Order: sequence, then structure tokens, then C-alpha cells
Amino acid sequence: MELRQLEYLVAVAEEQNFTRAAERVHISQSGISAQIRQLERELGAELFDRSARTVTLTVAGEAALEHARAALAAAGAVGRAVGEVTELIRGRLTVGMVIGCTVTPLFDALAAFHKTHPGVEISLLEDSSDRLVDGVRTGAVDVALIGAATAAPDGLEALTIISERLVAAVPAGHPLAKQRRVTLRDLIAYPIVCMPPGTGLRTVFDQACAARSLRPSIALQASAADAIADLAARGLGVAILSNSMAASYRDRLTARTIDDVDTPALLALIWKSAHNPSVRELLVHSRQAFTDLLEPHR
Repeated sequence: MELRQLEYLVAVAEEQNFTRAAERVHISQSGISAQIRQLERELGAELFDRSARTVTLTVAGEAALEHARAALAAAGAVGRAVGEVTELIRGRLTVGMVIGCTVTPLFDALAAFHKTHPGVEISLLEDSSDRLVDGVRTGAVDVALIGAATAAPDGLEALTIISERLVAAVPAGHPLAKQRRVTLRDLIAYPIVCMPPGTGLRTVFDQACAARSLRPSIALQASAADAIADLAARGLGVAILSNSMAASYRDRLTARTIDDVDTPALLALIWKSAHNPSVRELLVHSRQAFTDLLEPHR
């Protein structure tokens, strides 16, 4: 039994798909399948049920998964302990970023971290905020930049980068552009263009509507603010964005703060534990990179 086989076991279990798992660990699908088969032969039990489209763990696989994660964590801790003694950080750092994010200081932080600690392999993945939160909780993701409706998801640490009110953005000729005040009840008369479920901005909007028993017509959804703004500018619906997002499109859209949505949409860095020296160091660089954005919200 080898550590890489345990890594493959964890990857397949989390991805529920051999192809995606193979891409994640940078080997061929046939290679990861062969290694899992070899591990199953050594253990004398099938670890995965391959009969359906989605690969799922068997009872034996469930039992093995927890110990596989523990073994990988222990192996990583050995390397980190030696690295800290020798003042050299090595290993792998998985960083998540919410789809459609245009806040680039994260890239500055990663570049500064890589320059200081070239021995750490960095991987960057995009996903919905909900999935990134799950990834941080399970340990599949070390640090993630997410959109959220609360400062810190349960059980995780967080650094709030941006905290802003929601706005409705419309073309100049739209009836809402002529109003000085806009409420949720005003919005439900029009089709809405917004981000998909699982994003922080959408969560804030949905919760606010549900609290008032309002059912908006979600006409179109897009993960990127540029796409939402383009759709709204073409008259296909009222764009729901954060204040800073809408400011980028003031040449095409008129933004009005939604008066009765008090809960801000947040952009935050989240992590489970800073005991990992790579996480600790990335947070140092992130705080430096995000200084200009953090300053107004302290």
C-alpha cells in the first residue's frame, strides 16, 4: 500500500468520478483505475461501487476513506514539521476561488507566496461558494475566496474582504432608473438577472425575498458579473449585483441600492486551520495583498 494510492482513493471518493479524479491528481484515467484496483486487491475488498454513472463508496470504502485522509494528513505533517525546522515549506496548497470572481489581489498573494516558498505546489480551482465551503471543511481545499451571506461558515475561520449592499442595475431608460428608492417589491414586477444558487450574492437576495414572502422571477443566471451586466444592458432583466460590481458598469447601467435588503453580500477568505504553515504563510501574503480592499471595512 502506497501513499499515492490513498491519495487516489480520496480523490475518487470526493470527485465521485474517475476521470475528474485523474485530472485532479495529474495521471491518466487508466492509471488511477489500475492503482485503485491494486489497492482493492491488497485490502481484499471493493472500495467503490462502479455500477452507476456516479462512482460511490462501498461500506468498505467508507471505512477506508477516513483512515486514508488521516494517513495523508500525517504524512504531510511530517514534511511540514521538518520544513519548519529547516525554515523551508514544501508540500501542496489547494486554493479555491468562487466562479466569476474578478478580485485580483488573490493572484498577487499567490505570486508573492510562490516567490517566497517555491517548494510548495499550488493548485487553483474555481467552483460555487457552497462547494468551496464543503471542500474546506473536508480538507480538499486549504483556503478559498468565497461569496457569503455570513462572515464565517460554521466551523471555519474567515477574513472578510468586501462587505457591500445589494443593488439593482438597469439601463437608463428603465422605469426603475427614474426612482430614487428601490425595494424588493418594486423588483418583482420585472424579470431578474442574477448569479446562480450557491453564490453569496444570490443567497442574500433569496433570503431577503423569502423573509418577505416574495417570489421574484429569475429570468437568467450567470456566474460572471460581466455577463449579468451585459444581459441587463440589453433589456433582458434587472441585474442584481453588489455595489462595487455595479460601479464597473456605470457607463451602461444605473444602480439603485435595494433599500430593504440590509444584509450585505460578503467576499471572504476562509480556512479550517492555520496550523498548516503553507496556509499560515498564504494568509500573511493575502492580508498584505488585500490591504486596500480591507481598509474601508475595518
